[in-house]
Amino acid sequence: MSLHQRPHQKPPATDSLPASAAAAAAAPSRPLPLLTLPYLFSLLALLLLLALLFPWGPPSHSSAPASPWRGYTLQEAAAFAARAGNGTIVLAAVSGPYLPFLSNWLITVRRAGRADQVLVVAEDYDTLERINAAWPGHAVLVPPAPDAQVAHKFGSQGFFNFTSRRPRHLLQILELGYSVMYNDVDMVWLADPFPYIVGDHDVYFMDDMTPVKPLDHSHELPPPGKKGRTYICSCMIFLRPTEGAKLLLRKWIEELKEQPWSKKQKANDQPAFNWALNKTAGQVDVYLLPQSAFPTGGLYFKNKTWVKETKGKHVIIHNNYITGFEKKIKRFRDHGLWLVDEHSDESPLGRI
Repeated sequence: MSLHQRPHQKPPATDSLPASAAAAAAAPSRPLPLLTLPYLFSLLALLLLLALLFPWGPPSHSSAPASPWRGYTLQEAAAFAARAGNGTIVLAAVSGPYLPFLSNWLITVRRAGRADQVLVVAEDYDTLERINAAWPGHAVLVPPAPDAQVAHKFGSQGFFNFTSRRPRHLLQILELGYSVMYNDVDMVWLADPFPYIVGDHDVYFMDDMTPVKPLDHSHELPPPGKKGRTYICSCMIFLRPTEGAKLLLRKWIEELKEQPWSKKQKANDQPAFNWALNKTAGQVDVYLLPQSAFPTGGLYFKNKTWVKETKGKHVIIHNNYITGFEKKIKRFRDHGLWLVDEHSDESPLGRI
């Protein structure tokens, strides 16, 4: 016999099994008694319990009530803001990443007594909800909403798409019969700018050039620069609801269509604004605001001598001539102009 073979064993004879085992072996097989009445009652009770605990299944997000602000129109929002400003709106446009800048700007606008007439064009629905949750009625979204969930860099296509909506917003407000002052949110107010809106001109703006002008400089449109156009900043504009102002805005929209963004020519809205100014010269009554009150960032933050000589005259400061979210904040902090860290209670939005 091989070592790997087991010895053959004979099964025990039937006579040698106990009587009970023999009977069980001889009985035919039956299914387990699962469908008995006690089992069915238990299953039914369990189903009833689950139905009570979860009557409609898992919670559905679609059952949540829709936000009332999604149906809030520019016409309604403009009327709301204009009531506080005797027919004049202070306008800003912002996406989520720039909410801290909006809050910083709002602190200074509030200190000047103009916060109630502010209207913010939110460029995404989350921003719309956040602003109106803290400050009801002061934000509106003008469809379609662009992709504004990221902080677009200056010169990018996203930045162009964001800023190119600006003249359309302004034109719609003028068509409603309101005057409007537009500001970029990387600005701060050191005083109320409205006393500088003198005369009865169509459009008011600030120069974006850094060379120092005499205090009594001309308020006419400056001559074109090296590129054949002027260098007026589209960051701060005041417009009255006149045909001249509407003509300028329509031309601005037209120029943006003729000069779209491309990788080769990374356009933004400001060159188109200047071409519109130059091409409508003589048809629109314009007014250049005093440089001492409305300096560009390239002058205010880089020419300490000029800042000392014009101390007490500054009204709105623009944090331009620098790119980058953190760099702008640092520059504001270095000059004591980043207020949200210690004065967020003065912002209508609270702490963002």
